[in-house]
Amino acid sequence: MKQIKLIYCFSCNKSSLTIDEIGICKKLLGRKIKQFYCIDCLANILEVTTEELLAKINEFKDQGCILFSEH
Repeated sequence: MKQIKLIYCFSCNKSSLTIDEIGICKKLLGRKIKQFYCIDCLANILEVTTEELLAKINEFKDQGCILFSEH
């Protein structure tokens, strides 16, 4: 999975969030968001499991969502 530099988790400060982590934040929280979360923190905020978020990411990828592709 490709890493994007200089984007940190707003909650735990994890560095180098993945394209999938950035994509799921934009998909679920809005494309214009300025604060991103790692998959674990986002799951905690949304009160779902990490596995559920990973399943949604795969579902969105299968649908061809451009938020999960490398530009």
